[in-house]
Amino acid sequence: MNSATAPAAPRARPALLTFLGGVGTVTGSKFLVESDHARILVDCGLFQGLADLRRRNWRPLPCDAADIHAVVVTHAHLDHCGYLPHLVRRGFRGPILTSAYTARLAEIVLRDSARLQMEQAQHANERGWSKHRPAKPLYDETDVDHTLRFFDPVPIDSEIEIIAKTVLTLRGAGHILGSAWAYLTLEDGHTLAVSGDLGRPGHPLLRPAERFSGADVLLMESTYGNRKHDDTAGRAQFTDALTRTIDRGGTVVIPAFALDRTEVVLYELAGLRGTGILPASVPVYVDSPMALAALDVYLDAIRAQSRELRPDVLARGTAVLSPEPFLAARTVQESIDINHAPGPAVIVSSAGMATGGRVLHHLRRLLPDSRNAVVIVGFAAEGTRSRDLVDGARTLKMFGEYVPVRADIVNVPHFSAHADAGQLLDWLRGAPAPHTTYLMHGEPDAASTLRDRIDRELGWTAVVPRSGEAVLVR
Repeated sequence: MNSATAPAAPRARPALLTFLGGVGTVTGSKFLVESDHARILVDCGLFQGLADLRRRNWRPLPCDAADIHAVVVTHAHLDHCGYLPHLVRRGFRGPILTSAYTARLAEIVLRDSARLQMEQAQHANERGWSKHRPAKPLYDETDVDHTLRFFDPVPIDSEIEIIAKTVLTLRGAGHILGSAWAYLTLEDGHTLAVSGDLGRPGHPLLRPAERFSGADVLLMESTYGNRKHDDTAGRAQFTDALTRTIDRGGTVVIPAFALDRTEVVLYELAGLRGTGILPASVPVYVDSPMALAALDVYLDAIRAQSRELRPDVLARGTAVLSPEPFLAARTVQESIDINHAPGPAVIVSSAGMATGGRVLHHLRRLLPDSRNAVVIVGFAAEGTRSRDLVDGARTLKMFGEYVPVRADIVNVPHFSAHADAGQLLDWLRGAPAPHTTYLMHGEPDAASTLRDRIDRELGWTAVVPRSGEAVLVR
């Protein structure tokens, strides 16, 4: 056939974007992008918190896991990567594309998640409290081993062709070490940006997020879409809670996320130790093997002079995260020893929302005594024990019993690694308007408030999507 009369190649159809999680809630982030030749999952998070949310982890995806070509992970928090081993268990065999530090931290997170699920299933079977006979974990350590084989770290700011005509670029997000926002160029030429979780510009360890530069469609987090951080007031509140508690001979327990939040808390404590506000006679304990493993990754990043870290942090070296005397509890016996240690003391332990982990043992011991304090240093999602404490609960259920809450409860959300509403808007300013901005990863009021501000202040079309909704990328 003459080339002049040959039929033109068919144009690629617009990609379909489906919101599988992380909408109407701050957990379970999953976004499926389907084009003519590629099926890509951006983030693969676990649902946490309320029982109705946790049950979603067992629901099948709208496509076979084996039919997904690749997964892009923005960062290593469980609500963005914690579903990966179950996806692999269901047949996924493609690359998991993420930054090098996210790959290292995700291994720590996934191994801990598998261990906790296996322990919970065993406990349920022994005590008979599960509706399922027998209770089983969503995944186990063998599934994590299989999952780690598919991690394929990619450099930040480099273009990576995932599949023909579908290109990924990761940009620094300043949320936790290794965090990035994703920019996808799809086979029909349209572009999609997914913010992941964005860090606040005043993060004491990390450089700010690289600014949004435009895309046809933007998925934007809204965790603090209705709030404003006050770092100065938050730091003063944190210091005041410590000094009050120490003066009365009490112990401060800080439920802290193992990734980044523990490092930020240690940074603050090291500063208070250096000025003498935190006396040398008051020990600081970190009771979380997961947090200590993550701390090792942060210390390695400092030694490697990572470009993700602030210049002043690199100049000061690893001492910036060491509030000596600083005692690490890696074994169960070391944790038990801390739980019997008298005050005054500071205990940093995970999990940050007090949904599990060693912090529960410390809370059970310390909550009934009014000399002690619990300091909540970040976002506490609905349905978690940390949220119950922030909301004024007088008892807290754990280990099958109710524990009275007499300790001082101090909420310091300004320690959050998330940008607040104004900082999220600043991240957008100056960029060309997307066709549509979708507000996800936020509770309903936060997402709708940020949507209204984007509409009012930037004149952009912003939408709060529904779980399971599908839209075209145009």
